[in-house]
Amino acid sequence: MIDEFAKGHLHQRLRRDREALLWKLDGLSEYDARRPLTATGSNLLGLVKHVATVEARYFGEVFGRPSPEPLPRWQDSDGSDLWAAEDETHDQIIGFYRRTWEHSDATIDELPLDAPGHVPWWPEPGDTNLFAVMLHVLSESVRHAGHADILREGLDGRTGLRAEIEQRIDEEARAAYRAKIEQAARSAVSIKA
Repeated sequence: MIDEFAKGHLHQRLRRDREALLWKLDGLSEYDARRPLTATGSNLLGLVKHVATVEARYFGEVFGRPSPEPLPRWQDSDGSDLWAAEDETHDQIIGFYRRTWEHSDATIDELPLDAPGHVPWWPEPGDTNLFAVMLHVLSESVRHAGHADILREGLDGRTGLRAEIEQRIDEEARAAYRAKIEQAARSAVSIKA
């Protein structure tokens, strides 16, 4: 009973965070979706591509259910899953992510939480189960959705989890709030000096 509850809850959270990550691309130009926004090149479309690749591997190869999507061998990983190449479109990457969801969801639905799996790219022994993989992929998704939150806020100020609860940006209130935090930081430094 608790296994089914836990599995359902984790799966629901994964679905929610998948949608949140995709929403961060909503309304962006092709350039803004893929341009590097940090010194290390982090970009919104690349985050989606990376999370799709991670999910495809963990819910595919780990349980002997290879993704129907073409993936390079994990041994050949070169960081190209973190950005969109010139010939990869926004729609192709989103489509890849959505098709990965279907394959992952089928794995989650068909296997019990204690179903054994093996992660060849983990240090030995690499043996795991569906529960641990669900937690791992959920953590990876949440982590990158958080990155996407910050990147999107830096682009145009939009924040939030999904469109239906997004609040209109009040630039004046936002600037005042930021100034309050800046003042607290400066005051803390001068008190300690």
